Amino acid sequence: MTQRDTLQKRFQGHPVMQRLARREPVAAFGVRMARTADVARLAKATGHHAIWIDLEHSTIGLDVAGYICAAAHDIGLMALVRVPEREYGAIGRLLDAGASGLIFPRVETAEQAADLAAACRFPPHGHRSAIAALPQAHYRRMPPAELYRLADDAVVVNVLIESPRGIDNAEAIARVPGVDLVSIGTNDLSAELGVPGEYRHPSVQQALDAALAACACAGKPLSIGGIADAALNAELLARGAVPFLMTGIDTDVLYAAMQERARQALDAHAHATQAQVQVH
Repeated sequence: MTQRDTLQKRFQGHPVMQRLARREPVAAFGVRMARTADVARLAKATGHHAIWIDLEHSTIGLDVAGYICAAAHDIGLMALVRVPEREYGAIGRLLDAGASGLIFPRVETAEQAADLAAACRFPPHGHRSAIAALPQAHYRRMPPAELYRLADDAVVVNVLIESPRGIDNAEAIARVPGVDLVSIGTNDLSAELGVPGEYRHPSVQQALDAALAACACAGKPLSIGGIADAALNAELLARGAVPFLMTGIDTDVLYAAMQERARQALDAHAHATQAQVQVH
């Protein structure tokens, strides 16, 4: 066994990642608008296993994201945070605040993936800055080596491939020690391929198959996100994608619910008005 293989197997993994390793479904809810821990409690109450907070496409601050993550941890949810591209300054602060792990957009090379993985773990496996206590350990004081081992075991490093260059380097990226989950951002990938939103286009399907094969060779799980087509998602699961199921994001869910409530209210008013006209 090589030193790289030893490093690959060193970390125990977050319980949700262990669930994925058994190919059990993980339901994840996205947060882009909510600003309180209630969104984590709602996710838990509705059967979700994880939430992911989108700092790449929102104005949510680090303090709010950390507050939601800590609350999620306390009720047994995995809480991932998607940081803006190359936002190294946020990594340690979010993990210190209670995040289970981070989603890194537009990773295109193994070197980029290695830098990001190292930023998430303590020495000797990385260069995360030392800290005395963490919310994930209930702020208990313990020997630094024990605290860092617990944190390194549980943290999730999720790299997001969103470009043809990333697809070309997918196997090298997946083989990086400390990368726990590889994902495909299919919306950005299809746009980069010149066919935005055409998920069944041959060039998109070829790229997805290449990523699936690459991650299979590297022994790393691959999730594929951004596709609303349930039938295609089922096909991708059958082709080897792990069942990390994005159930929606708060803005879309609220929009759909508000639209339906408005329709119901207006329909009820129309029926009542029609009934009054018939009576008279």
